[in-house]
Amino acid sequence: MAEHVCPVWVGRLLASPLRRLFENPDKILGQYISEGMTALDIGCAMGFFSLPLAEMVGIQGKVICIDLQERMIEVLEKRARKAGLLERIETHLCSKDSLGLKEFKGIIDFALAFAVVHEVPEASSFFSQIYEAIKPDGKFYVAEPRGHVSESNFDATVSLAVGKGFKEINRSQTFFRRAVLLEK
Repeated sequence: MAEHVCPVWVGRLLASPLRRLFENPDKILGQYISEGMTALDIGCAMGFFSLPLAEMVGIQGKVICIDLQERMIEVLEKRARKAGLLERIETHLCSKDSLGLKEFKGIIDFALAFAVVHEVPEASSFFSQIYEAIKPDGKFYVAEPRGHVSESNFDATVSLAVGKGFKEINRSQTFFRRAVLLEK
């Protein structure tokens, strides 16, 4: 599902604990997650957000992690095993044309696409697939890097998501990213 794919070596940099200094998963996502939820991490890479999400959803919850690259998934599984969180994480490889979410229709409480949408060649299909997977009133957090995505392009992304049925709840912005919280 990608036109340009984040190289594996960059995935290692993105999984660095130093990244937490300026993008802390607990602070960014903690207010949207509760124990027992089923969360979806799209473009999970090596699990920078996946592992904290697995801690947040607790032992009764689940994090479905999807990536296009098998090596990213392998490293994520290794990191999850080491952290004692593997039983809360379910990994899936997607294809360049499909996220492969049919089996998750209507069961996702919260979805995350962090620095992903700008890499997707067909964003319309991307948003449609996620919309189908999310429960009624489920939330979808989309964040894009300011260095890659202009404000007008981000506005177009949000408009596309709204056109697929999502409601815009709020937007936020930091030095590093533009973000929107959507709801089904």
